[in-house]
Amino acid sequence: MPLKKPEDIPKIPKTRKKRPEAAKAAIPQKKEDKIEYVCKPAFKYDETLRKLFYLVRLETIAEFTSFAYEISVDSHIDRKEREIEITILGLQTNMSYLPNIARAKADCLFEDLIGEYTVHVIKQDGAINSAVFNFNIYKKEIKLVEKFMPPKKNNRLFCDFEVDESEFSFPQE
Repeated sequence: MPLKKPEDIPKIPKTRKKRPEAAKAAIPQKKEDKIEYVCKPAFKYDETLRKLFYLVRLETIAEFTSFAYEISVDSHIDRKEREIEITILGLQTNMSYLPNIARAKADCLFEDLIGEYTVHVIKQDGAINSAVFNFNIYKKEIKLVEKFMPPKKNNRLFCDFEVDESEFSFPQE
């Protein structure tokens, strides 16, 4: 007995898009401080484009064994107020045939950051952690000026900030 031909195509429901503004405005639940992420800025030279970028890498502390994960982020830079906002949207799997032990990470590339910039890392539940970095391309250095948590109800510490100079890459002269 043949299957009945469908007369119309079934509608697939649209998924809700997670907005960074909603995460920023949300009030997190009261939880204890637990470091889950590390934010590491660095200089990165792209050989194919022959351009120097400012890399802000976000990594998880936890290592995943079965699947290779990536952190899904939305990044935005406000040049007038010298702020970089990185909103964590969640984790997504990478297509990989070989399982390996690795941390989930996300790389945000920016151009022409000179001077002090405030980096805000925002979780979906509304918690915000921030740090001020001084980017100096002429001395080829990035300095961590200060770490802080913006005043917000039930805000908690979930992200650490550090400069990893081993990740720096510059053009070969």
